[in-house]
Amino acid sequence: MLPIEFGPRVCGHLGAGVDREWLVPDGLGGFAMGTVSGLRTRRYHGLLMVAGETPAARRLGLVSLDPELVLPSGATVRLGAHEWRSGDVDPDGFALLERFELVDGLPRWRWRIGDLVLERELAMAYGRSCLAVRHRLLAGGPARLGLAAVVTWRDGHGERRADGPAPKVEPVAGGAVVEDAFRLAGPEWVAQGRWWHGVHHREEAARGLTPDEDLWCAGRFGGPLDRPGDSVSVLAWAGDLAGQPPPADELIEAARRRNRRVVAAGKPADAVAATLTLAADAFVVGTTTGPDVVAGYPWFGAWSRDTMIAYEGLFLGTGRADEGRELLRAYGSTLSEGMLANTADTGRVEYNTVDGTLWFLHAVHRHVTVTGDTDLAAELLPGLRAVVEAHLRGTRYGIVADPADGLLTQGAPGEALTWMDARVDGEPVTQRAGKPVEVNALWVNGLAAIGELAGRLGADAGAAPAAHRRARAAFRRRFPAPSGWLHDVVDAPAPAYPRGAADRHDDDLLRPNQLLAWSLPHAPLDPDPAVLRRIGAALLTPLGPRSLAPDSPGYLPRHRGGPAERDSGYHQGTVWPWLIGPYADACRRAGLPVDELFAGLVAHLSEYGLGSVSETADAAAPHGATGAPFQAWSVAELLRVRRVG
Repeated sequence: MLPIEFGPRVCGHLGAGVDREWLVPDGLGGFAMGTVSGLRTRRYHGLLMVAGETPAARRLGLVSLDPELVLPSGATVRLGAHEWRSGDVDPDGFALLERFELVDGLPRWRWRIGDLVLERELAMAYGRSCLAVRHRLLAGGPARLGLAAVVTWRDGHGERRADGPAPKVEPVAGGAVVEDAFRLAGPEWVAQGRWWHGVHHREEAARGLTPDEDLWCAGRFGGPLDRPGDSVSVLAWAGDLAGQPPPADELIEAARRRNRRVVAAGKPADAVAATLTLAADAFVVGTTTGPDVVAGYPWFGAWSRDTMIAYEGLFLGTGRADEGRELLRAYGSTLSEGMLANTADTGRVEYNTVDGTLWFLHAVHRHVTVTGDTDLAAELLPGLRAVVEAHLRGTRYGIVADPADGLLTQGAPGEALTWMDARVDGEPVTQRAGKPVEVNALWVNGLAAIGELAGRLGADAGAAPAAHRRARAAFRRRFPAPSGWLHDVVDAPAPAYPRGAADRHDDDLLRPNQLLAWSLPHAPLDPDPAVLRRIGAALLTPLGPRSLAPDSPGYLPRHRGGPAERDSGYHQGTVWPWLIGPYADACRRAGLPVDELFAGLVAHLSEYGLGSVSETADAAAPHGATGAPFQAWSVAELLRVRRVG
């Protein structure tokens, strides 16, 4: 894998260290997460984030284990790091960090105090909400190590205050149980119990969200470090609190071995592919209904559109086709009125996308094409035919194949059904009602895919072949714009006039959605190199295409500020790394070189979410990453499109 390591210049510089975040997932949707410097900058940072009934229903338990060394001289050296409401950073243990690195995907820190070197490593048990943290003396000594256990028990998206009850902490052998929810175990436990008031999260402040909370110091572990090789370890786990996990040494080594197996199963061609293969593993999680995909960390759960866009990279590109088969079967069972369920993050099943179902058709087709799994094709084909029939008749949210031309139209008041689905005060920012270009590229592609799958089986393709011929011809006639590129939406309702066929227009804003018209396996158009060059000149950045050209009305160069400001700019210029996949595919089909397309994203693997790819970035240079630092479709598409080459 790519070496990801930093010395004292980054580790000891607060600004540089906190911009780089690490993630250790547990395979269930829970995780440990933080920064290179050890300073918690998000409400989501902590050592034991526990997944609930769904991956998105997370709760934070163990917040931090703050190391403190007592030297033979009696001097005390505090190695933790916290920022406070006052703006003070105290302690500032990052100033003593000489090295941070990811080793087989697991974080490792080394502090130096003169000739004494202390190392920290941590891992999570895969498939269990269980953390192991080991501190080991590498040089110097003797010293005594104390570890302050800072805890809470609250919703992952929220805060807890000292004006409410303190967390319930009950002593048990070797440690404590907190809120009957998770357990801590380690040497020399001493209960304390006091509030730490006004802990500040600078990233939440930057996002316009509540930045401060109060934390509970439950107690302290400790032990001697007399000679190099001595260690002090702590375990924290949820679930079966009576079931003692294996020792920390075993858990850490088991996690390393598993990560190496994950990488080997993906058969990576180079170190970048190996790094992306392990990054992809973080998003594939086990649930009570089988495998699923977390769209991004730290705040997303499962979203069907994201899952299907990421499917090929996450599953077929990493040697996980068997798990992928299970996932496709489970998602196929959610089809209703020809639509795929979108997400249960909100606590209810929703069907509020126009493209999620079409991406499902694409994912099934790619699975069968790559694996030859005709059994799955035969099982799912009746449902796929039903998708076509429902779209021809008309289904939810005004989604229907227009009888006039066979293209899909969509739109309902207050709804944003395409992937550009941001809202402000409940109102869509980029509603794109009418016939969006990528939706209809996916429709043409999906109809052709169904025909191909049926042909493999010698089965009836139903209405798909005729619908494909009609939609493809209409696409080729309707979407090319006088500007030279493709319309983003045709037959869009003109907002200044009453809704009606005579009051519609064609939107030719330069957006990247049109890339799918040239990139999909059954794309409706052949790419024109000159058009792609124009699109690249306007949209391409080192981290992928912008969502809107800079000279377009409504373009915003920065994706920053509070929720309303960020959502307003989500698709108005903001860079989306996942779009590098369609862009590269289209360029390859046009005979354009792609070798240099990925250099910025490869460099990005050590800049933000370490070893991973972010959700979004600013449209303007220097294209600072925004959104979630670990995003499934960003990783998946970079992994997939590099493998194609």
